Amino acid sequence: MRTLRLLALEGADVPMSAAWYLADVGEAKGKQELFTRQSPQRLKALREHALVESAVSSNRIEGVEIDPSRVRPVVLGRPALRDRNEEEVRGYRDALRQIHESARTLVVSEETILDLHRLSRGQTGGAGQYRRKDLDIIETHADGRSRVRFKAVPGSGVRGAMRDLVSAWNDALEQRRLHPLLLLAAPETTGEPGWQVGTPMWT
Repeated sequence: MRTLRLLALEGADVPMSAAWYLADVGEAKGKQELFTRQSPQRLKALREHALVESAVSSNRIEGVEIDPSRVRPVVLGRPALRDRNEEEVRGYRDALRQIHESARTLVVSEETILDLHRLSRGQTGGAGQYRRKDLDIIETHADGRSRVRFKAVPGSGVRGAMRDLVSAWNDALEQRRLHPLLLLAAPETTGEPGWQVGTPMWT
């Protein structure tokens, strides 16, 4: 977890513009309870819109798409699901809902990560389990050429890499050397050259 470890040890130079944005976020967070009391229906509509857009967009990145007419019922309702794609979109919704409802008590841990993965994958195979097989992300071009886009952590190293990542995250927060929003955005690599945590950890 070299990036987080380095940030914890050396800190980082934060542009003034980013510092202002962080101040704005903190101010908005302080007003959140007031907004909740004054405009509950407006916040409910915004939350539902964000939930729908996030569930659809995030799954589309993974090649998971559903009929546009089914999006709101699948994400906001409880209709019978037609296929695996709808199941994955519903699972992502369930994971987001748990985050929203438990934000104050949810901690970053292996258990939390596995639980959110289990929810987001619905009833699909490998839900809530680390990937055991080696897997690299291959980019294929229209002309047939291909290259390794991300060199993933080998299957045998996934559990240890996740344990190190969680430890590095908690250490960085405890030392308060950088704002959590900036830590979240930090490009992350494992302690081994060529491995990138942004690649799949799952089965």
